[in-house]
Amino acid sequence: MSEPLSSAVGRSLAELPTADTLVEQELDPRVVTLWRLSRLIRVALVGLPLGAGIGVGLSMVSSPTVGVVAGGLFVAFRLTMAMLWPALMYRHFRYSVREHDLLVQSGVLFRRWSSVPHSRIQHVDTRQGPLERMLGLSRLAVYTAAGMSADGSIPGLAAEEAERLRDALSRRGGDDGV
Repeated sequence: MSEPLSSAVGRSLAELPTADTLVEQELDPRVVTLWRLSRLIRVALVGLPLGAGIGVGLSMVSSPTVGVVAGGLFVAFRLTMAMLWPALMYRHFRYSVREHDLLVQSGVLFRRWSSVPHSRIQHVDTRQGPLERMLGLSRLAVYTAAGMSADGSIPGLAAEEAERLRDALSRRGGDDGV
């Protein structure tokens, strides 16, 4: 059973639940809008020209009707996925700050669980693109000594929650959980 995200906002890391009282946190619901906007932009920039290319290509080898229908179906499928998939991503994304690690679960068809031990955390960043700023959201990126890319990433957090979590994980990082 998990408590709502709003009840965890403003609490220090010490006040967050341990493994005994694990609370799975959800992303801010506005992330669905962010993901939909991002996908719609991709459809406009890539999907429409690709659909037109499919239509023209098939029109040259088959009838113009087949080309128009195939190109239209391609674009319609991409638009449908742009609207439906983000809600599924939101439903299946969870994170939890536990006593010794940060646990992140993601994935709709293929699930991924990432555990980042507090003792391995080198630094924690928050990031915002233009759409995220517009919606008041941030991404949290957790880095360890193991690599150049983020080992744990939490998109779609309210900006204040991302900053609070960043500060709390930064203070906790590298202290071996004691």
